[in-house]
Amino acid sequence: MYTIATLYELQRHLGLRDIDAATAANLRQVLQKASHLIETLTQRRYCPYLESRKVTVDVKTPRELILPDDLLQLQAIRRGDGSSITLDDVRRVPDHPDLPASLLIATDGAAGFSGGTDAALTLTGVWGWHDRWTQAWSDIGDSVRDNPLSARATSISVDDADGIDDAAGAPRFQVGQLLRIDDEYLRLTAIDETNNLLTVLRGVQGSEPANHAGGAGIKTFSAVPAIRDLCLRYAALLVNSVGPLEEDASPVLRGLRRLTA
Repeated sequence: MYTIATLYELQRHLGLRDIDAATAANLRQVLQKASHLIETLTQRRYCPYLESRKVTVDVKTPRELILPDDLLQLQAIRRGDGSSITLDDVRRVPDHPDLPASLLIATDGAAGFSGGTDAALTLTGVWGWHDRWTQAWSDIGDSVRDNPLSARATSISVDDADGIDDAAGAPRFQVGQLLRIDDEYLRLTAIDETNNLLTVLRGVQGSEPANHAGGAGIKTFSAVPAIRDLCLRYAALLVNSVGPLEEDASPVLRGLRRLTA
């Protein structure tokens, strides 16, 4: 399950209160379709994902590296021979912690990107598009109660599954949320409020399932508000079956399309 907005947000957008299981399943499917539409038409991803990607160095510009996707956080660069490039020798463009980079430039005095046995580099990092990346993850005010939480577990015990997020004034846990515990990403698929249990998909968005100690904090991801609201609007159109959504959406989304060299 991959959604930009959550089930709770769509319910609120549609003015729905209590819904049955069949309706909830239908709304989750609609959210997935709307999320897929937005990302397909803009050629961007709006939830972060971890990945190592190969990029070929242009011999004409060995000190510049055009990125194949939006890069939110660079973690490592390796040459084909296994040697690493020091991250301090690389400048992101744009050079702003809140914005994704589209280009890497070797700093003055650095060797550049060429070298090694071939012209290919492997870039490891967090990819995706966000305009406030340093604020994208928030402490939810809850933590893991399992001690430890096994990497194989698909349910998590928490303090208060139906608690309120004091910062947002909404339920702290919502079906469809992207969660983070330590370095692992998890997708929330169901909430048992009575027993304070969360059902999750482990190791999503390119991360690896891992063991986590009891008391580990849980963070939630917030998509760019404008993109989240767009997802809700298109999901509502799908619910109401208003015309071919791709045609209605294209003029709006075309302006968000990622440009490539």
